[in-house]
Amino acid sequence: MNKIITDLYNEYTCRLLARREFIKKLAVLAGGTAAATASLSFIENNDVKAEVIPKEDSRLHTEYIKYPGETGDIRAYAARPKGKAKLPSVIVIHENKGLQPQIEDVTRRIALEGFLAIAPDGLSPLGGTPDDIDKARSLMRNLDSKATVKNYVAAVKYLKTHPETTGKVGCTGFCWGGGVTNQVAVNSPDLRAAVPFYGRQPASEDVPKIKASLFCHYAGRDERINAGIEEFEAALRKASIEYGMYIYKGASHAFFNDTSSRYHKEAALLAWELTIAFFNTTLKKHDGSS
Repeated sequence: MNKIITDLYNEYTCRLLARREFIKKLAVLAGGTAAATASLSFIENNDVKAEVIPKEDSRLHTEYIKYPGETGDIRAYAARPKGKAKLPSVIVIHENKGLQPQIEDVTRRIALEGFLAIAPDGLSPLGGTPDDIDKARSLMRNLDSKATVKNYVAAVKYLKTHPETTGKVGCTGFCWGGGVTNQVAVNSPDLRAAVPFYGRQPASEDVPKIKASLFCHYAGRDERINAGIEEFEAALRKASIEYGMYIYKGASHAFFNDTSSRYHKEAALLAWELTIAFFNTTLKKHDGSS
């Protein structure tokens, strides 16, 4: 895809552009409204790909659960390896399209690495994620940001006291979910590890509140998000917070999403290896604490 169109789409999916403004700018680049609509259809519908981990994988137990949140019960997709062993846990936070099948697939992938993983539906307060992605994206704009963060912080509490976990909780998220992951780290002292993918950084004055270890993934071709890296990193260093960071050259925003036209296989595979290694170190190490 043309880099200018890719960057424009990044702005739209990160909620930096309204749909009408996005279509208007895309029409200029594509040579007309009809061409823009066709281009957008190609971009958004290039998501019919095989699951990495099938829904009925015999190694896993999966289900939809509910846990108490700030706004009421929050629906979440849950996956864990079969067996009775207590496991560390990981929260998976979706993009700005609600809880989609690709995020549920990522949740199963994490579970197979030896974790109890849940993917809360951020749209639970508004009735849950609809099947229409465009409607889901529109609904996301109606969420109360503070209440939403509290709903995800509640997921940390839920997993920390869950009878099937060790009490050690990590969190990862993508795009919108990457920014929320950073906010969960700021607002939950019980969070052990956070792995935001190309997420908006928290305010510098909030960084000292972070108790979790961080590993941040950024795309090399993601100017708007990357503009906040320098200030964020300076604040992390000043607060002596344990963190790691990797910028994937040549990759665009949403490079990990293998149902997206911006998927970057090499970057995604490396990011996955680094993420699992980080969670293994921070959540599975035996340090005598819960």
